[in-house]
Formats: sequence, C-alpha cells, structure tokens
Amino acid sequence: GFDTLYGHLSTALVKVGQPVTQGQVVGLEGSSGSSTGPHLHFELRINQKPVDPTPYLPPGAPSAYRV
Repeated sequence: GFDTLYGHLSTALVKVGQPVTQGQVVGLEGSSGSSTGPHLHFELRINQKPVDPTPYLPPGAPSAYRV
C-alpha cells in the first residue's frame, strides 16, 4: 500500500492511520529537528519503500517542489 510521511510539522491535524481526502489539510508547516527554517519534508512510500513522489503529484506542480 501507499503511505506518506510529513516531517517538520508544527502541528499534525490528523492521526496516524486516519483516512484523508484530497485537499484536506493534514498539518501545519514547522521547523523541527535540525532544520534551518519552516518547510515540509514529504515522503511517499510504496510497500514500505521510499519512492520518488513526482509521478504521483498533480501536473504543473509548483516550482517549490524539489525531489
């Protein structure tokens, strides 16, 4: 199955394992750990293995997306 990870959040608005819908806000951006400023670490895993999320993101994704 698909799993996602959202790192460096200041606040999580959903619980682990809770189903979410497209467009739903799942958390608020933060700056935890050794980060130098607020940002989001997004990770997609398929069958527990990290994969490049680019093919799964909407076409024309904002330039702020970096892989």
